[in-house]
Amino acid sequence: MNKRGIVAVAAAGALALGLAGCSGGATATGGSSTAGASNGTPETVKIMVGGIDKQIYLPYKLADQLGFYKKFGVNVELSTEQDGGVGAEDAMISGQVDFAGAWYNHAIELQPKGKEVIDVVQLSGAPGERLMCTDKSGVKSAADIKGKNMGVTDLGSGTDKLTQFIAHQAGLKPTDYHTVAVHAGATAIAALQQGTADCAMTTQPTVTALTTQNVASTTVDLATTEGAKKALGGAWPAAGLLGRSEWVNAHKDATQRVVNALVATMHWINEHSAADIADKLPADYVNNKTITKDQYVAGLTTDKGQFLPDGIMPAGGPKTILDMEKQLGLDTSKVDLSKTFTNDYAQKANKDAGTKVTTTAAGSDG
Repeated sequence: MNKRGIVAVAAAGALALGLAGCSGGATATGGSSTAGASNGTPETVKIMVGGIDKQIYLPYKLADQLGFYKKFGVNVELSTEQDGGVGAEDAMISGQVDFAGAWYNHAIELQPKGKEVIDVVQLSGAPGERLMCTDKSGVKSAADIKGKNMGVTDLGSGTDKLTQFIAHQAGLKPTDYHTVAVHAGATAIAALQQGTADCAMTTQPTVTALTTQNVASTTVDLATTEGAKKALGGAWPAAGLLGRSEWVNAHKDATQRVVNALVATMHWINEHSAADIADKLPADYVNNKTITKDQYVAGLTTDKGQFLPDGIMPAGGPKTILDMEKQLGLDTSKVDLSKTFTNDYAQKANKDAGTKVTTTAAGSDG
């Protein structure tokens, strides 16, 4: 998919950046945010999203389109991963950006490597993914992927891990099939059309494009919380906002403001239709060479259940991810789940806004 780098700066952002630059705003921990909050100007926070025009990550841009970052007093610069470029979580770890719009499982995977990363707001309770397979592949269930070419966004990505987990549950090993990086959108569609991949783990709007073009159909549905529970054994928290714990602890006010904006967005999504959401997004997100706006809306209507209404990490979700990682070979013996996520910022955002929390929250044990 042709991902676009997006810069979303609230009103007076240029002035805020200028003032912050004069004040020597780079953080001591290597973060890229300016320290403008102390002199009355909004702090600037950089977020790289793992595919900003994917439906699973739509809350980040929607918050900007709705003016919520500005409303809650923070300048947010949004950017997106580029195919073959630095991943969002890698950019966050290295300090190129302050937060990654990425999957929660990275917080668990990074901890044994000595990287303390925390999820400060959870946007989805399901991966929002579907395993799409061509008729020619003959794949009707996870057990059928033996010997097949399985498309994922990138090697080592969340879609790669999901494919491994589904295969594991069917009694297969990663060596029983071949993994191919097909990214998403046009490149994923081409891989299935040309036969370089028999199946692909992908999201909307690619799913609807594959279906309407009769290229592939759904074999495993992980697009909603209920679907994830059925296929994966429990709520599977995916899209969230990840930051280095050291940076978050040094920028609690800025973090709270970003979470306030995203929690407000999650309630807005819950209260509006897919068509309303599509109308607020940039036109080229919802109508391009791979999908029409009507198809985008249809796909979002079907998969809207992946989004959590209140930004709260769901009970049992972290434990489900931990168990998956352990089954796939990660040494989880020293993983402290309580350090991989927090509900504190989302709880405060809901309390201050007077909005209702409907998700049963995960505790420190997941």
